[in-house]
Formats: sequence, structure tokens, C-alpha cells
Amino acid sequence: MSAPVPDLPEPAHANVDSMLSRRFGKEVANYFSGSPLNRVSFLRPDHTFLSTALKHPSAKFLLFNKLEPLIKSPTELGYVTYNDVRSLIEGDPFMRTEEEIIKEYKSTTHIPQLIFLGLDESQEGFVYKNHYKGAPHFALDVTPQKTSTAAAEALIHSVESKGFSFSKARMQATLPPPEAAIFAEARHLLDWNARNPFCAQCGYPTLSVHGGFKRTCPPRDLADNVASPDRPPCATRTGVSNLCFPRTDPTVIMAVISADGKKLLLGRQKRWPPYWYSTLAGFLEPAESVEEAVRREVWEESGVHLGRVIIHSTQPWPYPANLMIGAIGQAIPGGEDIHLGHDAELEDAKWFTADEVREALRVGTSGLGEGPGPEYKEGGLRVPPKTAIANQLMASVVEGFLSGDAKM
Repeated sequence: MSAPVPDLPEPAHANVDSMLSRRFGKEVANYFSGSPLNRVSFLRPDHTFLSTALKHPSAKFLLFNKLEPLIKSPTELGYVTYNDVRSLIEGDPFMRTEEEIIKEYKSTTHIPQLIFLGLDESQEGFVYKNHYKGAPHFALDVTPQKTSTAAAEALIHSVESKGFSFSKARMQATLPPPEAAIFAEARHLLDWNARNPFCAQCGYPTLSVHGGFKRTCPPRDLADNVASPDRPPCATRTGVSNLCFPRTDPTVIMAVISADGKKLLLGRQKRWPPYWYSTLAGFLEPAESVEEAVRREVWEESGVHLGRVIIHSTQPWPYPANLMIGAIGQAIPGGEDIHLGHDAELEDAKWFTADEVREALRVGTSGLGEGPGPEYKEGGLRVPPKTAIANQLMASVVEGFLSGDAKM
């Protein structure tokens, strides 16, 4: 039996009255957002803070093996303690300052990737400088490799013997919203670090710093296999460009309404289940506004011409590093004819009435590998589940977002 679809995160300050909430309704918080953690990003270079947080009894560590998270069940992440991971991270990687670590860098020494995720302020215990409080959360890559193989395999065996497992699910879409957001941050950062082991400027190995949120190109390498410890000059070590920052790829995804406001345009790819349609989407290109990207992608995929475009909400998508920018666009009069000859991405695109979409949202939602609800009738429209921003865009339109009648 599959796990139930989780609720969505609660929007920030949802009950506070404001001019914006009266005009547009309450904010939409999509799945993978709404993290309970305070990231305290300004403390990442502070190794005294990181070292103290790392060893505190309240610290929690989320393990990943080949980017698969440790779980207790499909609806609960599995955390371990500092004592569990101590041997793998060799005690305390933050004992030295960041400057000292860079100065003593050895490219041949494998360091398991550790990410400081933030502080859960709802949990008491850790306090730093009388102001920053909460349970520290870290993510750790335990994928066996190089010199850490034995320690990593021992840790994996230990946690699995306690009933934990590394999730094999394609997407972690069954976790409660707070844990889904923590997972999304952790996976995104671990994946980015793994994909960027070399400097884009000079090609030499890079070093993860700032709690896993930046990578730097050290000027020296003390590894035994290098001819000289001093590396050639590199542009990334000068000026403000001396660090590589995590990558986020913006993607536009849009609910397209007809010129008269009565229909929605949805498309489908060939690999999707029968009758399963979704909103159109595509990558934002360089020197392109969100509104321009929405109009371009809709025309390229469906031939439909859009006029006004508005931003609705956004969704982090950690597969591997997307930010889904949800929009609503309206076709111009005379621009609604569908033509699939530009881009071969879609197998089909159709205009659906608001009633058809509303019924699909009620009985026909499912993930790609799942069946629809028990009330679904074969041949009816099927759409993504509410954990997908596409679902929220469709729901907002049919529930009165554009007319100002959306439910608060």
C-alpha cells in the first residue's frame, strides 16, 4: 500500500492580515519549501560555531548513500548522532580554521562531504552567543569511496542493522513537509558538491568550505603526487570571484488560460500514463525575464501566444537543483490555436474546461508511477498530485485566483 500524499507546508504568517493577502489571498507554500531550519548562513565561516554545533548532544545527522537518504519509513527520515559518524569524519573537521584548512590542503585526502543545514529552533539544547539556538542539523555523504571505504561501509551496516534503510524511491514525495524541505536542502547541496570537484577556471581540484555551501580553489596542494605544492595562478583566487557557489537552475512552469478565461491548456509527454496531462514547463534562458520565458516556452511547445503573465509561487526541486517558478499566463485573442510542430517535446496539448480540471484535481491526481483515486473513471483527465507545483497552479485558477475569489 502506497503512503498517503502529505499535506503542503503552512505558508509563513498565514493569519496576518495585509494589503497583499487581501488582494491576492494567502501565500502558496509548495512541497519541498517551508523548512523548519534557520540556516544562519552568516555563521558558516565560523568554525567555533560549527565545531560546537557538530558535537552537541542535540545535533542530528542525515546520511546519504549515493544521494539516497536514510529513512525510518517512507514518511520519516532517519537521523543519527555525532557518535555514530565520528569515525567517518575523523573527529572534528572544524577544529582548524578555514584558512588553516586551505593552507594545509591535500587533494589526495578524501574528506566525506558534510553540510551544515541549520538550526531547528523548535528544539531546545544548543545555544551559541546567547542568541542562536536550536538543534543543529547536518547532512553527510557516506557513499564508500577512496580512503573512507571501510569506515563508510561500517556506518552503513550499523544503521541498516538498526532497521534504517536508504530510500530507493525516485522522489521523496511521501515525507511530511518539514522533513521534505530538510531533505531537499541536503540533497541539493550534496549533489552540487559532488558535481564540482574541479575548478572551472584552472581545472585543479577544489575544496568544500563554509559548511558545504561554497567551494574554493586552494593556492597550494601538499599531496605527495604533485610536482610542486604551489599551484599556478587562478582567476578564482582574486577579487570577489574567489569562490564557487551552489548552482540553482530556474525553470518556469505555467498554467495557461484561454483568452476568455474559461479553459486551461495542458500538455503531455509520450512517456506519461494514459490521460495524464500537466502544465507546460521549460528552463529559463540567459538574459531572459521570467515573463519572456513563459511566453517563449508556451509558444515553442504548443504554438499558443500569451499576453499577460503573472508570478504565482515557487517550488524548490532538488532533482538535481531546480527552482520551479510558477506562473499564470493568458492567451491573446486569436492566439489559441495549438501547433505542436515547433518543439517535439510534447506528444499532445489540449484545452480543458475548468470543470474538467476541477474534477481531475478531485479524483484523478497521482504521481507518474501510481494509479488514480478510487473514484476516477477511465478516460477522464489525470493530473499531478498536490506535492507538484503544477497541481497548485491548476487549483488556483479553477478556485478563483484570477477573479479575486480564491479561498483564504
